Amino acid sequence: MHDVLDPDSDRGRVYRSLVGHPREPVGRLAARAGLSETAVRAVLKELAAADIVTTADPDAEDASWEAAPPGQVVEALRQRDAALWTALRQTGAELERLYRFARRDTGHYGALEVVEDAARVLAVSRQLQQSARHQVRVIDVPPYSGTSDYYSEQEVLQRERMAAGVVYRAIYHGSAFDDPVSWPNMARMIEAGEQARTLDDPPMKLAIGDDELAVVTLAADDRPGVVSLLIRPSSLFQALSNVFESLWRLAVPVSATGIGTQIDARDRQILTLMASGATDDAIARRLGLGRRTVVRRVSALLAMLGATTRFQAGVQAARRGWL
Repeated sequence: MHDVLDPDSDRGRVYRSLVGHPREPVGRLAARAGLSETAVRAVLKELAAADIVTTADPDAEDASWEAAPPGQVVEALRQRDAALWTALRQTGAELERLYRFARRDTGHYGALEVVEDAARVLAVSRQLQQSARHQVRVIDVPPYSGTSDYYSEQEVLQRERMAAGVVYRAIYHGSAFDDPVSWPNMARMIEAGEQARTLDDPPMKLAIGDDELAVVTLAADDRPGVVSLLIRPSSLFQALSNVFESLWRLAVPVSATGIGTQIDARDRQILTLMASGATDDAIARRLGLGRRTVVRRVSALLAMLGATTRFQAGVQAARRGWL
């Protein structure tokens, strides 16, 4: 919900219009924000659910809307961020404690098992996916050490599990776009139905199968290769699950639409102006296009990039080399 303060996002444009023009009906809001009335109603519904805007009668066609005070909105966002980072720090501290336990001859944590054999690390990954019945959640970070054969086998397994109804949600490191093996695999899996998002610097390599097993993979300290920590249902497991969901909300969606394609010069100009903060009206004037044409192309580009805001579209376009 941070984009409510971004003047280039749909939420930001609607909220900013209400801040400057209190008790506005949807029609005038749409005109001020440069959005359709349908889009404005959807945004108002989201903002109302977060107590950022209010109205006396949300179901009335001519209902007038009011913005919550910006200071109140900023404080609510600040508290949400503080809670998120507190949870992340607590999870990091717990992981650090367990990490040290795993490397001592003494100490025990019942929900934890350490796997050091490379072959078993791969076997555990397959077991986690094969036993999942509902969903597999993954955070994938470099180094990307898998061979082409490994990725081919993983693709086959993942397609089988998705065909069986298992939902895959993956958060990829931003550098995955530059990896010659990981990126094509990621693109094919997205096309096959994987829900994917990217984050500049996720904190760990993690896989979670349903609510049964989590696997944290770390670089081995005293030799080449990796060590996996298997975490069974416990307070630590729940903390890792919460971390994934928090990062998922912060990550940028990746769309399969347009993967491997290029865009024409006009769309590139539109994306460049979007990324610079230009409104639809400003883009239309700058490029000599009709406003409806710009609105239509912006909507198509957002869908192609799997983005819900102009900021997300700019991030995805830059990562794909379109800007």
